Amino acid sequence: MTVGLEEELMVLDPETFDLAPRAHAVLERVAGDARFKPELPAAQLEIALAPARTVGEATKALAQARADLAGAADGVGLLAGAGAHPFAAAEGVVSDGARYEALLREYGPVARRQLVFGLHVHVAVRPAERALAVFNALRSHLPLLAALGANAPFYGGVDSGLDSVRPKLCDILPRQGVPPAMASWEEFEAALRWGEAAGVMADRSQWWWEARLHPSFGTVEVRVPDTQTTVAETAALAAIVHALVARLAERHDAGDGPAPAPTWRIGENRWSACRHGLDGTMADLVTGEVAPTRELGAMLFDDLAGAAERVGCAVELAGARAALGANGAARQRAVAARGGGASAVASWLATRFLG
Repeated sequence: MTVGLEEELMVLDPETFDLAPRAHAVLERVAGDARFKPELPAAQLEIALAPARTVGEATKALAQARADLAGAADGVGLLAGAGAHPFAAAEGVVSDGARYEALLREYGPVARRQLVFGLHVHVAVRPAERALAVFNALRSHLPLLAALGANAPFYGGVDSGLDSVRPKLCDILPRQGVPPAMASWEEFEAALRWGEAAGVMADRSQWWWEARLHPSFGTVEVRVPDTQTTVAETAALAAIVHALVARLAERHDAGDGPAPAPTWRIGENRWSACRHGLDGTMADLVTGEVAPTRELGAMLFDDLAGAAERVGCAVELAGARAALGANGAARQRAVAARGGGASAVASWLATRFLG
């Protein structure tokens, strides 16, 4: 069960701390380095790392990649991690290239509004039927992962009232949010073929849900957390995902895998995560019984302890328990409260990039 990390990062103007559409200039300096890629917004860079045996190895590689990318950006811009920029304009510049121009033609201003930054965690699961079962079970846990990883409370210079505005910005595109359950690989293949035949998906990478099966990599990919501000925070989220996938695989092997929950019920918990983060409540997907989100998080960590030992992320999972006290949204709000508001948050994010 190797683990792979991808994170989408902001390029900031070094004087104003606003988004700066200069990703291409940074990428020119690292040409040929497969770790670094462009994205739809011209102010966004992606780090995409090779699979690692453990979360510890993956985050060590991430720390090096962040340092290398920051060095390449010197004199061009600053780098920062969060789910959305605290005060940037709603629409940004789109990157050059046929792929991005096609998205702009299809989605128009909506494409320019996709100034969103996410953390993607891949976990390899074999064989295929086991991966399918893990994916179906994982859907139910996406809201809790979203609450733990919420890191975008500010938008347009003000507190949005949400712990993360990113899901709502993503929702203006199709194929967002909680993915549909898949009864078989044949059903999944039919869904992809229909999307391509209908012309709604240029390719299979546009199956954009908050979790997905990735046939090319042979992974279950979790896409729900916001980009985290520090490598340590990324390690915490990655450990939760790695241990959770391992635990769900073990339950499948034991014949104890849960039935896929209705998408709309998971969606109700998703809204709580978006609005309230860890300060909210979530409902049991069978009974409707409501419990505090932090309490559910603590129960999950207890359940994942053994699996974390087995896949080598016990240390990182122990560190993740601290996230139950305050997620990234709470930390951003604390910075703003000390003075300077959203502008102070943007500069603080940049100072924490290598912290």
